[in-house]
Amino acid sequence: MPKEDIASLDDSLQLAQESEAGARTISGKGGFFVFWFAVAMSVFQLYTGFFGELPGSKQLSIHLFFAMVLCFLCWPRSKKSPHDRMSIPDIILAIVGGLTALYLFLNYDHVVMSQGAAPTYDIVIGGILILLVLEATRRSVSPMLPIITIIFLIYAYVGPYIPGELAHRGFTVHRIIDHIFMSGEGLWGVPLRVSATFVFLFVLFGAFLDKIGAGQYLIDLSFATMGKYRGGPAKAAVVASCAMGSISGSSIANTVTTGAMTIPLMKKVGFKPHVAGAVEVAASTNGQLMPPIMGAAAFIMAEIIGVSYFEIVKAAFIPAILSYTAIFSIVHLEAVKENIRGLTKEETPPLVKTILSGLHYVIPLVVLVWLLLVVMWTPTTAASWSILVAIAVAIGNNWYRANRLFPELVKTNGTHPYAAYDEYKANPEGFFPRQTSAEVLGSLETGARNMAGIAAACACCGIIIGVVTLTGLGLKMATLITEAAGGSLMLTLIFSVIACIILGMGLPTTATYIIMAAMTAPAIMTISADLGLGLPIVAVHLFVFYYGIVSDDTPPVGLCAYAAAGIAGSDPIKTGWKSFRLDLAAFTLPFMFILNTKLLMYNTNFMELMYIIPVSIIGMFCWSVFIQGHWVVKTFIWERLLFLGLAFMLVNPSHLEVAGVLINEHLANAGAVIMLVVIYFWQKNRKGKAKAQVA
Repeated sequence: MPKEDIASLDDSLQLAQESEAGARTISGKGGFFVFWFAVAMSVFQLYTGFFGELPGSKQLSIHLFFAMVLCFLCWPRSKKSPHDRMSIPDIILAIVGGLTALYLFLNYDHVVMSQGAAPTYDIVIGGILILLVLEATRRSVSPMLPIITIIFLIYAYVGPYIPGELAHRGFTVHRIIDHIFMSGEGLWGVPLRVSATFVFLFVLFGAFLDKIGAGQYLIDLSFATMGKYRGGPAKAAVVASCAMGSISGSSIANTVTTGAMTIPLMKKVGFKPHVAGAVEVAASTNGQLMPPIMGAAAFIMAEIIGVSYFEIVKAAFIPAILSYTAIFSIVHLEAVKENIRGLTKEETPPLVKTILSGLHYVIPLVVLVWLLLVVMWTPTTAASWSILVAIAVAIGNNWYRANRLFPELVKTNGTHPYAAYDEYKANPEGFFPRQTSAEVLGSLETGARNMAGIAAACACCGIIIGVVTLTGLGLKMATLITEAAGGSLMLTLIFSVIACIILGMGLPTTATYIIMAAMTAPAIMTISADLGLGLPIVAVHLFVFYYGIVSDDTPPVGLCAYAAAGIAGSDPIKTGWKSFRLDLAAFTLPFMFILNTKLLMYNTNFMELMYIIPVSIIGMFCWSVFIQGHWVVKTFIWERLLFLGLAFMLVNPSHLEVAGVLINEHLANAGAVIMLVVIYFWQKNRKGKAKAQVA
């Protein structure tokens, strides 16, 4: 790889590191403390995952204690602050933030009994914690979320002075802090509760899979299966990001992990730099849609609407498949349009050998899916046992390498493919325990550092939810949106989309979803009830969840686009707009599953699904042709518009009314497929005539 590409990759990896685990790389005694403090956080979460959570909000208090300390120690105050050591002010803030977060745990009975009539010292401690949560979120997530939170807090105070429907009687600072800090509807509400239970363990599970080598195995497997085809590296990027997304639930982590390999190869076979980066961004962003791990927001959704996580996974499965079908098809058509080759035989990893080389890495993921979807264990218990299986896989893998594979390789040819060979050669007996302990402890540290920012963001969102419940803002917004939409479901959905995109440009997916779930989801449910549509609550919340995710790659803000552009050496804005275009399927799918809830496996059966899924996949291919304006040859404008109509007809199978005649959906779909076949031969004939003219 050229030096400039290596520098760009380093910059992107640094951006991902700063976003996920903190910008500081601390050495010496400070690094020693941060390492073991993070390990202690993960051990605490694992312990409660196996033996049960602490009662009430005690679990949340300890969880936030760990998160606050890590946020102030691992994320510097600004770019000018030291990045290789902890500053004295940050140490003080970490101590104060940790102690105020731990106050609930240490004085739990007092806090519970004082709710609604808290003494002044409780209010002072609560106010300090709220301010420090805002600062921790600013450092670890983005300044936008604290700014929005402050706006909500001001709204709670100045309610009587606001004109119109949003006015309320107003609350004193004492009452606001009492509600947010002392009750279970604010800081200690659903977002932080989910962060302290489900989300942490799934993030830790992803960290274990990455450390033991499962992530690299999935990338290698993607290249082995897709690399040789036209535009192979781009297709491998889509498959790898889909697989990585199913275990990590993080857009930017997917981007840099898979993009480090896929983007240079995409450029090598002929993709333009900004296109290579955009493919990776679109595929990685959609990783949060792919079960079984769908990011923190999916767990929060299950808790907010009161359904099992299995219901969320089941409903999201078909839309996730259709979304990746569209991205894969668009990538294929891009390669056809630009005549881009695949990898050569020498460049493509051998398929069978690649599959067999890492089958053991899939065991923890299979166990997780089995426990979640078959045994129907809770997400907390399933994730805990899956982590234990991952540790067992790491032990078995390292034992085999140390005692069987390594000596055999050394004996046969005197060489060794692993970076740890020198250590092994110096001390063969010590390799196995040291390598295993490094992977286990490294996973525990990475999981905790990755969760610190998520926990701070969830606490911040809890403050927003506290204001909403205190002021009744949710019902007021639902009324306003309903009145503005004039009782139209479509207008309400469009208003929700606009709000999601605007909020999502500066907020992480979790924060966007929580705010929209409190503000616009009730309006959609109200209009659905008024119109007698009976939309499932899962469909409504998945609707706003989807738009919270796709806003991640919407310019001008989008860390994924900046990270991918750094690797590709392209312009971040240009990369972002291209990824937005590639990701347009995710913009239309929510409307389709709102209008046809069978795509969420509601009110349907197995045989009907066996019909709906392939028909919908064909529909998403039509959508891809519409986006690219190319199939066998470049499409005419009328052909492109026809593909758009066919896409909506196939993905949303329903009865059509033409000239007053109701046409059965199966006949309509059969007609659409016949039309596709006709267009294919029509375009193939045009391509043949064009070749004859050139000859």
